[in-house]
Amino acid sequence: MISSSAATRPGDGRATRWTGQRERRRREFVAAALRAIAETGPQVSTAQIADEAGIARPQLYKHFDDATDLQRAITEEAALLVTTALRPLWEREGSAMQLITVAVDAHIGWLAENGNLYRYLSMQSHSGRDAVADVRTVIARQLTQLFEHYLTLFEMDTRVAETVAFGIVGLVDSCTAQWLETRHRVPRAELAALLTRWVWRLLDDTLRTGGVELDPHITLPPPPPRPALRPA
Repeated sequence: MISSSAATRPGDGRATRWTGQRERRRREFVAAALRAIAETGPQVSTAQIADEAGIARPQLYKHFDDATDLQRAITEEAALLVTTALRPLWEREGSAMQLITVAVDAHIGWLAENGNLYRYLSMQSHSGRDAVADVRTVIARQLTQLFEHYLTLFEMDTRVAETVAFGIVGLVDSCTAQWLETRHRVPRAELAALLTRWVWRLLDDTLRTGGVELDPHITLPPPPPRPALRPA
């Protein structure tokens, strides 16, 4: 007869299989939650998520500790989607104006297509942490690395890179988030043009302060590939 302790000993593999199955099911339920948020809105209920997943509501809690655990998993996945969508921007080749234009348009485009998901992120706070702030931080850190590369190339002090990066991300994200709620007032193309111009002026001022006058339309050497960052 096999004892209960023998049945669950590390070597028999059943605990590992259960852990793997649980993680797979968690991912499936999170994917269902993202679909429910997109369709229903940021106030989505656990019952609506369960309906989208095709299960009874109590079954969710066989795979999540509680509602907070489920919300945290959804938030982490949504944040990862944002940063993954923007990752190719940090490895592009082009002029400063081209890079700014593409980055601004990509950010506006993501929010326009995923408005409910962004609103959901804005509503979530776990252990005193702001989900949107976490995403902004990851994007700003990616941008910091990019700026450090070019400031080094121009033989400038790289200490300003982080401050400039966080300033630009805050500007673009806050303006776009506000536009998301009142987009009928300003057409998307006009918003993109405004933000592109403002970002360039901020960068141009930073460069000129360091003694560099850069033509925004000349092609810059591409940055080196870097590992992707993700929300902590």
